[in-house]
Amino acid sequence: MSTKLLDLVNITKSYDGVTILDDLNLYIRENEFLTLLGPSGCGKTTTLRILGGFETPDAGKVLFNGQDITQLPPNKRQLNTVFQKYALFTHMTIAENIAFGLKIKGKSKAYIDDKIKYALKLVNLEGYENRSPALLSGGQQQRIAIARAIVNEPKPLSMSPMIRKRRLLCRTRLLS
Repeated sequence: MSTKLLDLVNITKSYDGVTILDDLNLYIRENEFLTLLGPSGCGKTTTLRILGGFETPDAGKVLFNGQDITQLPPNKRQLNTVFQKYALFTHMTIAENIAFGLKIKGKSKAYIDDKIKYALKLVNLEGYENRSPALLSGGQQQRIAIARAIVNEPKPLSMSPMIRKRRLLCRTRLLS
């Protein structure tokens, strides 16, 4: 049995006195695929925001490979999150958007170019490198956001609930 990659331990989160997550315990094993399913307002996105480091729980711990990352900022975590709003940079090309994180990490141009080519093929958007994100459909923008996350080789990749509803076209490719 594979080890726990992510482990939420006794997570509690409230907003304005309303408890959204109450003593949540959830773990995800390496190579496991997990879906959070529930009605609007039940805490799915809050859970993902806590995993990504964009929210801090009122109580509990977030463990990654057994290490407490509860207070670790998002940019220091070995995971990526793709939210409903893709935060693509409209002043950059598709290739520049995908390369953004890799450039910050100081990767070589050859490495970045290879990753861009691989990611665009994976999300079925080859040939879109020089286009503007503003000219893409919502589904295409979503796939660029996924490509941007994938090139950073995160251990887990989490996606907001709305994205999971729309990603059936890419799912088979992403998982294979």
